[in-house]
Amino acid sequence: MSPPTPPRGDTVQPAHSSPSLRLASPLLAWYFVAVWGTGYLATKLGLQYAAPFTFLALRFMIGIVLLLPLLAWWQRQQALRWPSTQREWLHVIVAGLLMHAANLGGSHYAQYMGMSAGITALVLATQPLVTAFVAAFLMGERLRGYQWLGVLVGLLGVALVVWHKIDMRAISGGALAAVLMSLMAITVGTLYQRHFCPQVDLRSAALVQFAANVAVLAPLALVVEGFDVTWSWPLLGAMGFLIVFASILAVNALHTLMRRGEATRVTSLLYLTPIIAVVLEWLLFAVVPTGLTVVGVAVTCIGVALVVWQPPARAAR
Repeated sequence: MSPPTPPRGDTVQPAHSSPSLRLASPLLAWYFVAVWGTGYLATKLGLQYAAPFTFLALRFMIGIVLLLPLLAWWQRQQALRWPSTQREWLHVIVAGLLMHAANLGGSHYAQYMGMSAGITALVLATQPLVTAFVAAFLMGERLRGYQWLGVLVGLLGVALVVWHKIDMRAISGGALAAVLMSLMAITVGTLYQRHFCPQVDLRSAALVQFAANVAVLAPLALVVEGFDVTWSWPLLGAMGFLIVFASILAVNALHTLMRRGEATRVTSLLYLTPIIAVVLEWLLFAVVPTGLTVVGVAVTCIGVALVVWQPPARAAR
C-alpha cells in the first residue's frame, strides 16, 4: 500500500520502506504496548505516595538528572542535535507540555478525584478514533472502510475488557473534565510533534520537554498540593520505571513509529495497552479475568488487525 502524502513539512517514512524498518517497527510497537500497559499499574502504585502534580514534577525532575550525563556524552561524540531556531524550540516545548503535563496531569487527576480505572481507560481508549477523524479531515490521511471498522471494533473490545471495572457512580464533573483534557492533549500532542517536529532529535527534545514540564508542574504541585511526598521504595521503583521505560524510551518509540507510518495505525496500538494491564494483574495479583474480558481481548485484537492490515496486492507496489 502506498503511504499517504505527508503534510507539508513532515518527513514520515513508510514502515515498509526497507527490511530493517520492517523488522524494527514491530519490535518498537510491541515494546510501546507492553510498557504503556504496565505504566497503568506503576502509576496506580506511585499515586499512593504522592498527589498527581507532585508525582509528575518529581518524575520529570529525576528524568532530567538521569538524562544529563547521557546527553553530555552524546554531545561530546557530536551525535546530538538541539533545536536550531526559536520556532523549533517552541514547537518542541508545546508538544512536550501536551504529551506530558496536560495528558498525564489530566488522567492522573481524574483517578485522584475518584474516577474508576475502567472509565478512565475507556475514555482514553477513544484516542485512535479521535486521531482517525483528525488525521482524515485535517492531515489528509485517508482510511479505507475496513480501517474505520477496525477503529470501532477495537474501541468495542476495550470497552469489554474494562467493563467489570466501570463504576458510573465514580464520575464527577471535575474528573470527567480532567480525563477529556487528557484525551485531547495526547491526541493533539502526538500529531503536533509529528507535523511540526519531524526532524527533531528525540534525545535532546526529551530534556527540553522534561524541563518545560517541571517549570509548569512544580509550581502547581507546591500551590495545590503542598508538594507532600511519602518517600518509599515502591514510589522510587514506580518512578524509575515510568521515567526510563515510559517517558524516555516508550514515548520516543511512539514518535519514531509516527514518523514511519500513518497516525491511525500507530495510535491503534493503544487499544492493546489495557490488555497488558489485565494480563499483568492476573500474573502479579491473581486477578482472574472474566469471560467478558477474554472476549474483549479477542475483539480488540481483531480491531487492531483491521487497522494495521495491508492488502498484499497493494503492499507489493
